[in-house]
Amino acid sequence: MASRLEINFVRLLSRCESIASEKRGEAEWRLEKYVSALEEMLVALRKNSSKPTSEVLTEYTRKVDFLKGLLEAEKLSSPTEKALANQFLAPGRTPTIANERMPATKTVHLQTKARCTGEMRDELLGKGLSGKGSLDGDLRNRRCLPLDERQSAAELDAVLQHHHNLQEKLAEDMLSLAKNLKSNTLAAQNIIKQDNQTLSQSMRQADLNFEKLKTEAERLEQHTKKSVNWLLWLMLILVSFTFISMILFIRIFPRLR
Repeated sequence: MASRLEINFVRLLSRCESIASEKRGEAEWRLEKYVSALEEMLVALRKNSSKPTSEVLTEYTRKVDFLKGLLEAEKLSSPTEKALANQFLAPGRTPTIANERMPATKTVHLQTKARCTGEMRDELLGKGLSGKGSLDGDLRNRRCLPLDERQSAAELDAVLQHHHNLQEKLAEDMLSLAKNLKSNTLAAQNIIKQDNQTLSQSMRQADLNFEKLKTEAERLEQHTKKSVNWLLWLMLILVSFTFISMILFIRIFPRLR
């Protein structure tokens, strides 16, 4: 069950996402203060004893970083810099509250991207900021433009879309490489683990064979000592028998004169 701190954090995060999706003026200060409060609550949430799982904390951090990056991008003066900074923002992957069909940060990201694209187009066409930002008004403005300017706007849209596609493809390639690296690392870890088990078994078998060899060597040494003792006694008996036989032979058969 979520703690009281996490519930307050989710409520404030949802409020920040709602403010970010609205059109804000230069005097709007609430979002920056709220995001600063979110950072402090996130630090406290990490230290809390009943903190959520690491996946949930990662998602919270991703959304807070997105809002922080969004505020920093809005402070840039050039529309080109804003669009470039917006390209590097990473919105959340899961909805903050249950009734969201799509993550609010992703919606804000799309809105900001469209607004930055419109500002860049207006800057290149020399129109200045119109502040309308709606799709119908943009289409009506395009129809009123000369043919060369409409072609320039279309080329700019194509270039931006091409860069966006390239970035998405690059992100997919990096994700695929990360997955392959993870699978290769796990496979190498399993192989090393199996090799360690085989080496441990071989060492245990070598120790067992050494103990058996030592036992057999001791038995062979004892057997060799016993064989030498029997041979020595046999030789002593044989020499004694020969000596006695010679004495008896001399006694029984005296020397002829």
